[in-house]
Amino acid sequence: MFRRCLNITAALLLCLAVAACQTAPQTTGPATAGRAQVQPVSAVPVAYAPAETGVHRGFSALVIDGATGAELYAVDADEPRFPASLTKMMTLYLLFEEVANGRFGLTTPLEVSGNAAAQPPSKIGVQAGSTITVEQAARALAVRSANDVAVVVAENIAGSEAAFARRMSDKARQLGLSRTRFVNSSGLTDPAQVTTARDMAKLGQALTRRFPQYAGYYRAQSFTYNGRNFRATNNLLGKVPGVDGLKTGYLRMSGYNLVATSRRGQKRLVVVVIGGASEQARDAEVARLIDAFS
Repeated sequence: MFRRCLNITAALLLCLAVAACQTAPQTTGPATAGRAQVQPVSAVPVAYAPAETGVHRGFSALVIDGATGAELYAVDADEPRFPASLTKMMTLYLLFEEVANGRFGLTTPLEVSGNAAAQPPSKIGVQAGSTITVEQAARALAVRSANDVAVVVAENIAGSEAAFARRMSDKARQLGLSRTRFVNSSGLTDPAQVTTARDMAKLGQALTRRFPQYAGYYRAQSFTYNGRNFRATNNLLGKVPGVDGLKTGYLRMSGYNLVATSRRGQKRLVVVVIGGASEQARDAEVARLIDAFS
């Protein structure tokens, strides 16, 4: 009975500590004189995550100068979050590396397994036993965030998605993503797949800097495959001036996520929002931050 009481007390103390951390987000704003202070939006009110992971759904935001990497604004940018389909930025990074090192070309056919074809949406419906070219795969990931194609890429590069995920985490370390761990190529629900807004900003910056020749993939508002037209998941393209990428994501356990890149004049920004309460709220917050810091 005494041990049970201790356990209950410890659990209550842990809950209080988590609640205290979530009610006081750390915020930094612009230092530019004469610019109005940008206030953070409220955190997502509902936390969701398996208790044993230590990671909870919450709101994070970060704005960095795309040219210098300087931080312009941050809200809980180093708190652990679930990346959802922001994960596919790393899948694309490793795919483009394969092209750069000569193993693949843009027209190289990638074989589709039954496992890949069976992935849940979002997907483009690749069929087991068929092939998809590297360029088609890259566009499907960048524009439509296709889970089936993410697994096709993983299996063709590393033999299995698990082996590919290890490569993803290794590359994350090399790029300085110190608080990121990948366990799959798509971002589908897994409590062990963890990142931060700052790490996702670094990844977005690394992807666009290392492989600028593929910038058009992220700007595209649609993608056609097998006669079907798929609309881009990034709603800001063509609607918010200057936005030219990059990647969206959503899971119940993460909320609505977006890494957006923009250029207005000579001002280049990378804006990250993780844990938006809705798709509309996420998009509005990213647009607000672009307006505020451009």
